[in-house]
Amino acid sequence: MNTSSWTRRAEFWRGMRDTVPLVVGAVPFGIIFGAVAVSSGVAAGGETARQLSPLAAQSMSLFVYAGASQFIAAELVRNSAGVLVVIFTTLIVNLRHALYSASLAPYLHGFPQHWLLPLGFTLTDETFVVSIARYQQADASPYKHWYQAGSAVLMYSSWQLCTLIGILAGRSVPAEQVARLGLSFAATVTFIGMLIPLIRSRALLVAVVAAGAASVLFNGLPSRLGLLAAALVGIAAGMLAERTKVEITHG
Repeated sequence: MNTSSWTRRAEFWRGMRDTVPLVVGAVPFGIIFGAVAVSSGVAAGGETARQLSPLAAQSMSLFVYAGASQFIAAELVRNSAGVLVVIFTTLIVNLRHALYSASLAPYLHGFPQHWLLPLGFTLTDETFVVSIARYQQADASPYKHWYQAGSAVLMYSSWQLCTLIGILAGRSVPAEQVARLGLSFAATVTFIGMLIPLIRSRALLVAVVAAGAASVLFNGLPSRLGLLAAALVGIAAGMLAERTKVEITHG
């Protein structure tokens, strides 16, 4: 890579540019969240669903900023779940971010808190994928954290805008009609697109296949616990595949 791109500005804008395709996939996801959170409808028990206020829905995007957890929290609120249930469930779903942080930790070791806190808060699936790929590149740029910042700024600002659009639309459209549009499938396609370029070894392939199979097997678990179970199965399978390769090599 040309050393002229090793500047704060160049890394920041490159991070934004590389994240654009992933933002396109996240746009309908954010709009649907905003619409579902504030729209009227019927809860699972046949009762009238509770709605989030527009301020509460937008605040969730501002301060929680976790798409899957926001959807689950909104659905739990619609079904009159208790506060502790909402908090615990979203915490479980977001545990995958601990894995993301552990992967990035070696590259951000020694950075001051005024960098670590915002980078940690804005760490999403999309930003993680493009950032870890940038950190792993062999060039000696000292500003790769600015690349992550660029990705994070674009993702965060677009998520807020999409939530607002969804809120404005959802005030007059029932949640059931929004869900029937099927736009959330765009998020699934986006995640698959993010994953495939990262499969660069046998261990990663084993981890992906195992996690995918486990996600189907445990899909029926309550509170999206199947997501956590699949992540743990994938990690275990990948570690086993890597250890087996090492033993064969040294054997």
